[in-house]
Amino acid sequence: MATQSLLSMVPVALVASSFAFVQAAQSASPNPRSQNGDKCRCFPGDACWPTLAEWSSFNATVGGRLIATTPIAASCHQSNLANYDAQACQALRDVWWFPGTHLATSSSPMAPFWANASCDPFTAPTDQCVVGSYVQYAVKAANIADYQATLAFAAAKNIRLVIRNTGHDYFGKSTGAGGLALWTHFLKDTEIIDSYESTAYTGKALKLGAGIEALDAYQAADEAGVAIVAGACATVAVAGGYSQGGGHGPLNSAFGLGADQVLEWEVVTAGGQHLVASPAKNSDLYWALSGGGGGTYAAVISVTVRAHQLTKVSAATLYFTTSTNVSTDLFNGAVQTFLQTLPSLGEAGTWNQLQALLEPTLSFLNNNGIPYNYQIQQYSTFLEAFTGMFPVNNITEYNIGGRLIPKSLLEINSSKESFFDAINFITSQGGFVAGNSLDVSSFPSTGVDNSVNPVWRSTILDLVIGLAYDADDLQANIALQNRITNTIMPRLQALTPGGGVYLNEGDFRDPDWKTNFYGANYGKLLLIKDKYDPDGLFYGLTAVGSDRWTAQADGRLCRTSS
Repeated sequence: MATQSLLSMVPVALVASSFAFVQAAQSASPNPRSQNGDKCRCFPGDACWPTLAEWSSFNATVGGRLIATTPIAASCHQSNLANYDAQACQALRDVWWFPGTHLATSSSPMAPFWANASCDPFTAPTDQCVVGSYVQYAVKAANIADYQATLAFAAAKNIRLVIRNTGHDYFGKSTGAGGLALWTHFLKDTEIIDSYESTAYTGKALKLGAGIEALDAYQAADEAGVAIVAGACATVAVAGGYSQGGGHGPLNSAFGLGADQVLEWEVVTAGGQHLVASPAKNSDLYWALSGGGGGTYAAVISVTVRAHQLTKVSAATLYFTTSTNVSTDLFNGAVQTFLQTLPSLGEAGTWNQLQALLEPTLSFLNNNGIPYNYQIQQYSTFLEAFTGMFPVNNITEYNIGGRLIPKSLLEINSSKESFFDAINFITSQGGFVAGNSLDVSSFPSTGVDNSVNPVWRSTILDLVIGLAYDADDLQANIALQNRITNTIMPRLQALTPGGGVYLNEGDFRDPDWKTNFYGANYGKLLLIKDKYDPDGLFYGLTAVGSDRWTAQADGRLCRTSS
């Protein structure tokens, strides 16, 4: 049986290049006739594409914060963008799978599939290096005015708009050929609100700028003597697709999903309006942003979230694997024993409860002579537990899919066996299986409604599956993703009829994505999308309303109907 271990590695951050305005690479053969009309976004080489003078004027409007894209792997190729530098290229390859490498750039997506081998550090020096599938330009947003100016320019020039934060994204939403990115990553303000008051909540809260990452938020909360809900990956931004898409993490069972924490959103709409959305003000927009997917209703400037009191935090890690002395059947038996404890694990609150719930798995390992590494500890703060027990999360080197597994599936013997069979089938295909166990059935506890897929409320496990990414062969990854869609996912879907998928960790080729990602909420979400973005400025693959657009062979975004 194939297994996947978690290896903690220390990220090496690249020094970000200077943010100067330079000309982006243009099409080698400018097209004198626009291929766009009213149907397609304007594309480099089209007659409608802004002139250098227009880009320069726009750059002045945003305070010199317009960045023309040079792919970060340009040193790995001989091209008109840069000269080949073997030493610099190797240094980049050494840190390519660390989040910090891509966080520091305005254009590089963490999931390399979406760069479409435009300028890949692992291809030959003589292979292409073009801007290609990367955004053409990005605005390093510093304030509301930058948001408004960027949205207005993209709309006026009919240019594809991309909302880019950290680049943590399995769906290509943080990049796009011929695009202009609103780069929100450097909005890093944090405010502790000692007494937030609304009809839905009274108590401590944190206001977080769009670029605040999970570890930033955990540290700010800890300094204030509280804890907040964010992700297990330290570099995922709280206000981005995480909370807007639902948001799972270590504290979900105690306090709910990321979307359940939101008290208010501060946004700029497609039309340039600066709004606050809460249960009492612009409540429809609040509802849509809280679980209905990121980057499609409005551009988020900040989010205000609930803060929670935590007195003690218990955490445990357990590692075991196959070996010459541990058969696949024995390993599978240990995994199955652990999975059967998940319905109760979601309810664990103390060290003693956690230890007791893990005891069946530990006993199985001991009784069958399976070596393991086990640690359990109680901490006085959540931050201590997070930094002490959670492994460093680097970029997922897999083509992925996912499924929300209902609690009921693990409570009935016959369905448990079918689930175990499906897991064994996935690993027999060379796949990996990972997930986060949680129980958010009692949230949102205040009665404030949000647009989280209702399937989450009966879920016990957010399951992510994957086939290893081939860094040397893009076409091989297309074939692997086909296997995810056509061979692996149907096994899980058959077990969970009427189920769903975490919209940030699913199969981007899911033929039934509207139902699987959004459930019964899709129709209402589309109405809200059309109210606040009537011209469809915001776009992301599998986002609400995205089926009205399609990417052509060259990446150009065109409407599917008039």
